[in-house]
Amino acid sequence: MDNCIFCKIINKEVPSKIVYEDERVLAFDDINPRAPIHVLLIPKEHFGTLNEIPEEKKDILSHLLLKARQIAQEKGIAENGYRIVLNTERDSGQEVFHIHFHLLGGRQMKWPPG
Repeated sequence: MDNCIFCKIINKEVPSKIVYEDERVLAFDDINPRAPIHVLLIPKEHFGTLNEIPEEKKDILSHLLLKARQIAQEKGIAENGYRIVLNTERDSGQEVFHIHFHLLGGRQMKWPPG
C-alpha cells in the first residue's frame, strides 16, 4: 500500500527503532508508548485488519504471537506479565489500517482496558 505508514516502515522509507525482524514480521518500538515497553508487531504482507486475513494466511497470526512472546522474554517482561492488544476496525480504536499487535508491559495493567 503506497500510503500505509507501516508499509513505509517495512520498506525502510520511514525510520523506526526495530526490535525484531525476519522474512515475515517486523517489530518496532511504538513512537507514542502507553507502557514502559510498547512494541508493535506487524506482518510484512499488508492486511488492513484481522477481517482481511484469508484462511490460507492464518499462520501469520501464530507467528506474530510467538514473536511477541519471544520479545517479551528478551525485554524481561515475560515473568511478571504483559498484554497483547489487537484492535480491529475503527470502533476498536484502530488508527493504522495495517494489522498490528501491541505488546505492552513493564507496569501493572488495568482491567477493563478501555
